[in-house]
Amino acid sequence: MSEKNKYSDADLEEFKTLIEGKLSEARNDLELLAAAISNDNNGTDDTSPSFKMMEDGSETLSREETSQLAVRQEKFIISLNNALIRIKNKTYGICRETGNLISKERLRVVPHATLSIEAKNKMG
Repeated sequence: MSEKNKYSDADLEEFKTLIEGKLSEARNDLELLAAAISNDNNGTDDTSPSFKMMEDGSETLSREETSQLAVRQEKFIISLNNALIRIKNKTYGICRETGNLISKERLRVVPHATLSIEAKNKMG
């Protein structure tokens, strides 16, 4: 593999820091979701803290929605951990379809991406 098809150690370190930050946030969010699910079982809805959607200020989520969010959060954490493994192996940022580098801009937004925008768009 040529050096053009790999990110530098400095770039990998930048992405590692970004991913570790996102991982910490994701774990905190998962803990909040898990607490909301377990508190929901107690029948003390009026006193228990509830996970709320921050973006749109919507009402408290239903138990099913909270569970779905928790599952998605778990998958996100796995994806971030896999990205850290790719960084360690120095294969991070390489599109699994084209073998080309995924743009830094895309990786900053979706640090666990394994496809370049071009490959993702082709898969539609």
